[in-house]
Amino acid sequence: MDRHDVIVIGGGVIGCSIAWRAAQRGLRVTLLERDRIGHASTHAAAGMLAPVTEADFGDAGRAMADLGIASLAAWPAFAAELAQASGTPSRLRSDGTLFLARDRDEAEALERTLAYRRQLGLDVAPLLPSRARELEPALAPTLRLALEIPGESTVDPRWVSDALTVAARAAGAELREKTAVASLERHGERVCGVALSDGEQLEADHVVLAAGAWAAGLADVPVRPVKGQIMQLRDSDGPGLLTRTLRFEHGYVVSRGDGNYVLGASVEERGFDLRVTAGAVYELLRDASELVPGLLELEVAEIAVGLRPGSPDNLPLIGRAAEDGLILACGHYRNGILLAPITATLVLDALAGEEPLAAVAPARYEKQKALA
Repeated sequence: MDRHDVIVIGGGVIGCSIAWRAAQRGLRVTLLERDRIGHASTHAAAGMLAPVTEADFGDAGRAMADLGIASLAAWPAFAAELAQASGTPSRLRSDGTLFLARDRDEAEALERTLAYRRQLGLDVAPLLPSRARELEPALAPTLRLALEIPGESTVDPRWVSDALTVAARAAGAELREKTAVASLERHGERVCGVALSDGEQLEADHVVLAAGAWAAGLADVPVRPVKGQIMQLRDSDGPGLLTRTLRFEHGYVVSRGDGNYVLGASVEERGFDLRVTAGAVYELLRDASELVPGLLELEVAEIAVGLRPGSPDNLPLIGRAAEDGLILACGHYRNGILLAPITATLVLDALAGEEPLAAVAPARYEKQKALA
């Protein structure tokens, strides 16, 4: 039976980043993707690298902000290395974010958001509506309040996925598409490989579960699918409508810098439902056009559906699982693209036998189950 140092289950940005880094370390790595690499949640992602905007209240929110800021700091070098390894131009953009309020209620919520982020020591500043419109002239005159977050970035996830595919293979990793894993294989109490849906068995010293929303089908992990509908808009006149990422209650607009824009995204607890629905598309366009009326003049290039891998506290599970031989890299919810560099680093640490980062350690759920 063929034996590997590492088998990675899942061909999204998380799984491919791990496979790339592991292969660079000289490990024999095989990645298994049930469909096509990068064509599930990664394909539908907007690519916001926005730990300040995403910072939520509570201990988990603070932990996510710290983790996201550390990973954002790694992105320039990560993207540059990917560009060199793949022979393609980097699609990383660092134009910052404007967080916007349309009415008085949203403005009051934004004031609370500002106070909380200042309490965390994050780089954020209030803007008068007039100043925000100077920065982004396409904004509607009815804008009530804005926050500027200058340090945030975006990246095109489809470029990242394509570049990782080239880079991982060049580093020696084997990437297998249309290869579904039926189950984990065990020898005693240790995970020792996988069984494929066609009956083939593969042995490995370590199995890394990076299967996104599908992870719970292979192991006892608290990960569920959270549906998101997202639109790709195109300006036939080219770039210029917007430069920065715009965030607002229930949505965002991301500029790709080339006349393409991403408008998203719904948040729906509907299991593995991949249907595009008129109601979600209508709400996205309605809310965004109140802030940027010019969006209604753009061409609809694509409507996609992705399934975010949610966890109970919206923090990922990264590190060694309770079962020997199994390492988790799942539950990234809305931050899989942002957290790809640091996740790969933490998984490589786990492969080397190091203790996991406490905030994302899978053991936190094992303790909860033991007390239940």
